Amino acid sequence: MASREGRRHRHDKHDRRDRHDLVPLAALISRELKSEKMEKPSVRYGHAAQSRKGEDYFLVKTDCQRIPGNSSSTFSVFAIFDGHNGNAAAIFTRENLLNHVLGAIPRGLGQEEWLHALPRALVAGFVKTDKEFQSRGETSGTTATFVIVDGWTVTVASVGDSRCILDAQGGSVSILTVDHRLEENLEERERVTASGGEVGRLSIVGGVEVGPLRCWPGGLCLSRSIGDMDVGEFIVPIPYVKQVKLSKAGGRLIIASDGIWDALSSEMAAKSCRGLPAELAARQVVKEALRTRGLKDDTTCIVVDIIPPDNPVVHVDPPKKQNKLRALIFRKRSCDSANKLAKSLSTVGIVEELFEEGSAMLAERLGSESSMGQSTSGLFTCAVCQVDLAPSEGISVHAGSIFSTSTKPWQGPFLCADCRNKKDAMEGKRPSGVKVV
Repeated sequence: MASREGRRHRHDKHDRRDRHDLVPLAALISRELKSEKMEKPSVRYGHAAQSRKGEDYFLVKTDCQRIPGNSSSTFSVFAIFDGHNGNAAAIFTRENLLNHVLGAIPRGLGQEEWLHALPRALVAGFVKTDKEFQSRGETSGTTATFVIVDGWTVTVASVGDSRCILDAQGGSVSILTVDHRLEENLEERERVTASGGEVGRLSIVGGVEVGPLRCWPGGLCLSRSIGDMDVGEFIVPIPYVKQVKLSKAGGRLIIASDGIWDALSSEMAAKSCRGLPAELAARQVVKEALRTRGLKDDTTCIVVDIIPPDNPVVHVDPPKKQNKLRALIFRKRSCDSANKLAKSLSTVGIVEELFEEGSAMLAERLGSESSMGQSTSGLFTCAVCQVDLAPSEGISVHAGSIFSTSTKPWQGPFLCADCRNKKDAMEGKRPSGVKVV
């Protein structure tokens, strides 16, 4: 099991310079901007969909900026929301989740610090979005697979069964999400039942059980989602988060709703569209899914290509007939080219895992840094909804938690009373839907 901070595989770099080697700040900034501009990959995407129920929604935003007005801080967001029991939750999440995530990241951070803070901010953003939607009293729910591409770093947060895969250069396919289906996830079944939910199949006349495992009340097949207030708070919005850094060879992301994944394996989806540009690739994946299974559900796919700068287009011509003398003359040249190609391919497909965490316990996901949760105004802020709190109002996320190993309940981060009630309900310590005054 990962630690509260998740498994972070980041190597801190400490450069030691003598005082007489100091470089003016303006020169450093100029160098970094030039270096980032040279090394940053380009991002191209395509989208395709076929609708049956009208409950799939997606988000594409390629002009986000970590520092407003600074084009070198641009990052991209891609997301799919597969709604159920109506489309209200999917629409609300599409319109609010990004702002809630960005609002949970402290200001004034450099790129590395920003990326380091992102997994925690994603957890806060998902929970805040769920809390706000449930306050509307609507019973709709949605999956959410939310992808942020910043340079070579890809961060994915997900609840439900919409999936994101990475097809690295060289043909290596990795799944960057976890399917939160009760049928397939034993750990999630155990968590739901421990928190007060019941898991079982639909019972028909004669007591015969049919269909996939569901959570009762409500009959939802998923263990995590946004919304679904009629099911129970043990269906949590706390996302599985994975952050990876691609090699300089780049890679392709395929983000899709379960209309794709119920028809195609990850390897089949990746293989079906290799060699095609992103827009055609997305259409091809949807076409292949429909050919395999038919249109039984909303089917949505986003393909994102992360392309190295100045990526050359290599054209391979068919071999030509040549005499033996010409073959001898060019044999050494061919061997040299092959050696260079082999050396180039040796770095293809290498992906560095920076962070991974899937715990459903809010205290574990928000961490235990004492400095976390203090605003610039000197007041404390709720780690989830970001409202200002007087020091006497904040409740530590660790206080009284039977799941936390913390021995310092006075440590931050802190929660407001509403978010603390939400946390207790998700852990089965307070009846779902009951507002405690």
